[in-house]
Amino acid sequence: MENEGTEIEQVSTELMLPPDASLALVAERLVDQAKHDGVALTGEGGLLTGLVQQVLQSALETEMTDHLGYEQHSSQGWGSGNSRNGSYPKTVATEIGDVQLKVPRDRNGSFEPQTVPVGTRRLSGLDEQIISLYAKGLTTGDIAAHLLDVYGKNIDRSTISRITDQIVGDMEAWQSRPLDAVYPVVLVDGIRIKIRDGTVTNRTVYVAMGINMEGTRDILGLWVGPTGGESAKFWLGALSELKNRGVEDVLMLCCDGLKGLPDSARAVWPMVDVQLCVVHLVRNSLRFASKADWQPITKQLKAMYTAPGLEAAELLFEEFAGQWEDKYPAMIKSWRDTWDDFIPFLDFPKELRKIVYSTNAIEALNARFRKAAVRRGHFPTEQSALKVLYLVSIEKRKNRTNPTGRINAWKDILNQLTIHYADRLAAHN
Repeated sequence: MENEGTEIEQVSTELMLPPDASLALVAERLVDQAKHDGVALTGEGGLLTGLVQQVLQSALETEMTDHLGYEQHSSQGWGSGNSRNGSYPKTVATEIGDVQLKVPRDRNGSFEPQTVPVGTRRLSGLDEQIISLYAKGLTTGDIAAHLLDVYGKNIDRSTISRITDQIVGDMEAWQSRPLDAVYPVVLVDGIRIKIRDGTVTNRTVYVAMGINMEGTRDILGLWVGPTGGESAKFWLGALSELKNRGVEDVLMLCCDGLKGLPDSARAVWPMVDVQLCVVHLVRNSLRFASKADWQPITKQLKAMYTAPGLEAAELLFEEFAGQWEDKYPAMIKSWRDTWDDFIPFLDFPKELRKIVYSTNAIEALNARFRKAAVRRGHFPTEQSALKVLYLVSIEKRKNRTNPTGRINAWKDILNQLTIHYADRLAAHN
């Protein structure tokens, strides 16, 4: 802050302002002078670009003084064992234009500047903007064109790719971070995207969202499924990964009937209740039925999945099967085959049913995934796809409903869970 005050005083003097001028007054005078002189504020030769250059150059010189312990040309440096040794030129890209600097050197080669670290060619703000654009699904070519249009900066695609690669380490740490010991609810769903693997193919990226004991939703992991589709082996590996990261128990796992997932979940967490997504079950039923029959079918199914309990739901299903089995046997068979994975949520009040009867929470996230993926057309590699989806997963949008966050009325839901799963929750307290 002391250096900042010095710079403001120096600029204030050049603009004929009082020594204690505020940043706002300095900015106002800069704009006035630019208009008067007919000079741009940003870009090559811009007043603001020159100001940034001056601030950075002064900061580098101050860093060298602090490093050596004496001012330039001071006799205190005689016999100190180290001294200034000229400088080398360096161009740093910023949002307001390229800045030319002279980075000071010392004879011992021990000076490592922090203002503009060794190897840095862009100030962090530009990198952050590139990563933000990448997260929104823009390709490296799109980003390069955008920066050229807006800032007049020609940054090649390979440089942009290297910038976005900075997040790989963060992504890997996020994907392997420790998780809670118990999650009352875990929801699993997938989204199909295009990835080039020799040829462009449709691949499914699976996402697991957990709701913890505080009622907060969090993305637990992302996985690109195999080219041949998911299998029990794939799910066993993904869920074992979650267990190895600390998840000792899952009370309820909600999914849409992904192949091999229910059995793999029970192998990893033997006492888990698998809840098939009711919305997907209803949609699947309508696949077998004529459109003319959709309205009565959905009305009967709604009565069944909103029944007060299991006994009432079983009676309603028998009535449903009696009416439609002769006409749509495959539809009724699909319900009989999945009945055991449909009924767990019937033991709970409506507040909890809203959470587990569908994977809507993940589908809201998938909508964001889909928007980013559509802009790309296809991804060149699995890693490039995961980078974008990871950035979408952790993004918090202001004044917008986010897929992650706290569940409403969670205390009431937790009380019901505690009664139903008392022994299992007590084991983790």
